[in-house]
Amino acid sequence: MPPVRAVVQRVASASVTVEGEEIARIGKGLLVLVGVRGGDSADDADKLIHKLLALRVFEDADGRMNLALAEAAGEILCVSNFTLYADTRKGNRPSFVQAAPPKEAEPLYERVREGLGAQGGRFGARMAIELVNDGPVTLVIDT
Repeated sequence: MPPVRAVVQRVASASVTVEGEEIARIGKGLLVLVGVRGGDSADDADKLIHKLLALRVFEDADGRMNLALAEAAGEILCVSNFTLYADTRKGNRPSFVQAAPPKEAEPLYERVREGLGAQGGRFGARMAIELVNDGPVTLVIDT
């Protein structure tokens, strides 16, 4: 299985609310859901950071996906999401045994969030995420 996984959505806007309080909001940019697998390393997190900052998913003057986040003057909202490592091959209840335990996952998630200069959700909290997907453009990235 691949390490550090992200689901990336190009958005017109996105926000995160915890217990009725909005804690983060962005306009045009990327909503990044980050899953950390047991055994992932700082190198894996750094690879994801570099990939996301260089990812060319914003339209240029010709309407082609050719611009990276900075070139498009976009923002990033980064949210931890252990369910990205759900195993649904057996039965109907997902297994999360591949997801890193919180003490291992939180520092790597924070490394990614900080490396991206992103606003973020609250690690381990139950969050409500609102977004307006632009495109739609949705990618799954495994480092």
